Amino acid sequence: MKQIFLLLALLIHTSFIYAFDRSALMKAFGSIVMVRGYTESGSLAYGSGVIVGKGEVITNCHVLRRTEAPWISQGEDSYSITDIRIDTWHDLCLLNIHNLNKNPVSIGSSRNLVKGQSLAAIGHSNGAPVPLTTGGYVVSTYDYNEGKIILSSAKFRLGASGSGLFDMKGNLVGINTFKTTGYGSYYAMPIDWLSNLRKKDTQKKFLVKGKALWEEDENKKPYFLQIAIPKVKENWDNLFQITKQWIKKEEKNSEAWYEYGFVNEKLLNLEAALTAYNKSIDLDKNNSDSMYRSALLYNKNGNLNKAKKIQRSLLVIDEIKGLELAKSLEEKVLPEKLR
Repeated sequence: MKQIFLLLALLIHTSFIYAFDRSALMKAFGSIVMVRGYTESGSLAYGSGVIVGKGEVITNCHVLRRTEAPWISQGEDSYSITDIRIDTWHDLCLLNIHNLNKNPVSIGSSRNLVKGQSLAAIGHSNGAPVPLTTGGYVVSTYDYNEGKIILSSAKFRLGASGSGLFDMKGNLVGINTFKTTGYGSYYAMPIDWLSNLRKKDTQKKFLVKGKALWEEDENKKPYFLQIAIPKVKENWDNLFQITKQWIKKEEKNSEAWYEYGFVNEKLLNLEAALTAYNKSIDLDKNNSDSMYRSALLYNKNGNLNKAKKIQRSLLVIDEIKGLELAKSLEEKVLPEKLR
């Protein structure tokens, strides 16, 4: 009961945009397990997992790299693992658990997530015996291999790899996986990949080897990961070259055009930036980042009416960002009114 009150307190005191379903999120909280195992040196390795089916727990494969005999636990109860299905590139492993009579979580999808939508990450950050909950929102989603990898602001720490990322209705939408060096947001693999993972052959060896997509050499990573380091280091020339390649390879990718617009804005190529933002919006009318940046540029060019029109549309999609834009537009026009 104490854990339930803790969960609700965290949710109530987090700035969620969307109403949340308390009972569904409590069920989500109850689906989290700890994945544990001893390494060759005798130290205890640990991560998190989510109950996704009868006797099934999903986690990150990199959680299992250092132990040949893992098990899962929830509270004071421990369970043995009978076999495993492995997808190292997507960093997802599905464990079959002996005698795990627990209800699985509700499975959602990352496909319908929108920027600014509220999320909750629930896992064993820092090896805490009771799962910890952090609120956040969707920063972006990226199309990749018939799924959408989620970039969110919902924090997780060491020990929460393999934990759950949930929408406010308690649906599992992603598996928290990694944070790019120096970047203030967190990546989750889409739960949509679970169906293909279930089709893989099972094996009895639990020591997982192999590289995940986020561990690839920098120039071989997907473009949405290549941009992370130059963006945080404000290396605009490098970012420009990457995004230029990105829009060439994926000309119908709204996020690629947004990032291309962003770097052009930073390089003061404002006309090219506005063109890119508009292209991004044409491809995805819910791209709130492109709407926000384009409105600021329209206002800078003296087209306040166009900027306010975008702001009104943005309020419907992302209320917080829409209000933030309204404030920015007021601040820019206020000095003129005072003259």
